[in-house]
Amino acid sequence: MWIASLPEIRGELIQRVQEILGHGDKNEATLVVLGISTTAVVALTAYYLITRPKSLVPAWADLSVQSVALEDGVRGSPLAENGKYIYYFFEDAKTLHEGFKRGMRVSEDGPCLGTRTGPNKTYEWMSYGEVYERAKNFGCGLITKGMKPCTDSFLGIFSHNMPEWVIAEQACNMFSMVVVPLYDTLGPEACTFIINQTQMPTVVCDNSERTKALLDQIGNTPSLKCIVCVNFSDISQEIKDSAAKSNIELVSFTSVETLGSNNKQEEVPPRPADLATICYTSGTTGNPKGVMLSHENLMSNVAAVLKTVDINGGPSDIHISYLPLAHMFERGVQALAFQLGARVGFFQGDVKQLMDDMQELKPTFFPVVPRLLNRLYDRVMAGASTSRIKRTLLNLAIRSKTAELKRGIIRKNSWWDILVFRKIQNLMGGQVRVVITGSAPLADNVLAFSRCAFGCPVIEGYGQTESSAGMSCTLPGDFVGGQVGPPIPCNDIKLVDVPEMEYYARDGKGEVCCRGANVMMGYFKDPEKTKEAIDEDGWLHTGDIGEWTQNWSLKIIDRKKHIFKLAQGEYIAPEKIENIYVRSPLVAQMFVDGNSLQSCLVGIAVPDVEVLETWTKEQGIPGSTMTEWCSNKTLKEAILKDIQQCGKDSGLKSFEQVKDIYLFPELFSLENGMLTPTFKAKRAFLRKHFAQQIADMYKNLS
Repeated sequence: MWIASLPEIRGELIQRVQEILGHGDKNEATLVVLGISTTAVVALTAYYLITRPKSLVPAWADLSVQSVALEDGVRGSPLAENGKYIYYFFEDAKTLHEGFKRGMRVSEDGPCLGTRTGPNKTYEWMSYGEVYERAKNFGCGLITKGMKPCTDSFLGIFSHNMPEWVIAEQACNMFSMVVVPLYDTLGPEACTFIINQTQMPTVVCDNSERTKALLDQIGNTPSLKCIVCVNFSDISQEIKDSAAKSNIELVSFTSVETLGSNNKQEEVPPRPADLATICYTSGTTGNPKGVMLSHENLMSNVAAVLKTVDINGGPSDIHISYLPLAHMFERGVQALAFQLGARVGFFQGDVKQLMDDMQELKPTFFPVVPRLLNRLYDRVMAGASTSRIKRTLLNLAIRSKTAELKRGIIRKNSWWDILVFRKIQNLMGGQVRVVITGSAPLADNVLAFSRCAFGCPVIEGYGQTESSAGMSCTLPGDFVGGQVGPPIPCNDIKLVDVPEMEYYARDGKGEVCCRGANVMMGYFKDPEKTKEAIDEDGWLHTGDIGEWTQNWSLKIIDRKKHIFKLAQGEYIAPEKIENIYVRSPLVAQMFVDGNSLQSCLVGIAVPDVEVLETWTKEQGIPGSTMTEWCSNKTLKEAILKDIQQCGKDSGLKSFEQVKDIYLFPELFSLENGMLTPTFKAKRAFLRKHFAQQIADMYKNLS
């Protein structure tokens, strides 16, 4: 209707302009109106061009051909110019030490490390200069106590994430010493092995419990002479007496700093090729393996991620540190943040308080593991299922923003953000602009939901400790799920034949192998295992099975390790099946097992408690606790049917489907010994723990 009225509106406007001009020259009035109209149109057009949602796909990227073909089936990153690896992002940051010094300079000695002491407290910050000075004092103190400033000196750090962890690490970086993280889930025997293998003289501990754990093993660790405790005031007299009796020097962190401030030493900065850290990885059996990573390994990996993701970060960025610093994922993100001059804020130590910490800190970088995203997705979906209006709005919001994702558009200022997703964004502080996830596959629906809800790039990475954490990652603006992106520009990737599993490189499938600047120096004092992992041509064999997608992105489809045969001779890769089964909304975790004496598979399923709270009421299943639900036959049959449907939809063969399951009411965790420190199922332990249930299932099936 208003369009039909335009001539009348224009005529009335001309008449008003004539009155303003003070004369009746209609032509002049018309020109004024046209001028005003043209200016308005230009202004509106300019506003639209400036504010319209834009694709986040990098200018250099071709999403239809994401990697480039090199020789003999090798593929690399388009960002590796002429096939040359990237070793650093900034000319003045080729080592971890130089990276921190750069951050101090570009931030103009801005805030560096932040902590808070309670849920109602604000973050308190140390500047880059303060951290640098404390690190130098601590390093000088270690040297005064007898440690040598060289790559043969190993400092253990046995602590949760805290500023002193970083200060001790920077002290080592400053004086060319080597950081060796220890962590609870390694277990006392593994920690003893690490201390003895490295001949470690000093360990930094955060509290009395970890100090006592070291002292309990002191008779088996003759090299250990000094324990530095951060929270020294918590150390009981009993622990002090135990240390004295064992001839162990037990000192506070601050006393080592004071000692160093009174005994200054010249810095001994490392070279890029020097050893920076030994990160021990714990498998399901045997002693842990010490992955040796140089400064060049780590800085090339960080540089490649910066280049690929196009973070464009700086001192205004904030990273929340809650993932364990004992693992390379968190260490890598912190190294990235420091060379940008960004801030690192630590969570209080309780994952249940993580969202409260994020709301106060307002981070811009958020590294996350898939299980946290899975829990968030399940919680939102469970909440939406209680109301038809909520469910409809959520589905419309996801559908609308998914359509934008397909055009490479990711934003948080749409109407759907205001109506639906703002609450989720505010849970994380409202300022997150990059989410990086890794360590395990992420279901397509969870990934798509996360990208819609967060309104920022959600980058899915792939790698392992032996590749300094990463070797590929998805590109900003690429909406396709189920893949882990092209190689990053510090390494190449190729696939090699695995004939026993019928995977062949000629078909674009095979074991993922990586070669580049980020590949480890080797396993510490273990040349045999090093040869098993890295072949003569420098290729790191990951044990993962991958395939190249149509757009030449990498997809992880199977696992070479842990495969076993069934009685009829069929090979089984249980982790592939487990990753498919946990797509069921009813299942939180899954363990699939079988052996060469059996012709079928069985499984242990941990139901998703948050989903069950709503689902059981809808289905009329009695009970209010996990223990009650897990003993319910109807629920067991429903879950078995659902995971078998997931398997069928994903193309599992009949012999790859479990024929029976046992419902277990407790999540597999580090605490109950059912997960490795890298959150993989501890298969040998699970097989032993559930031996009776597995035997009963096979008995019933036969």
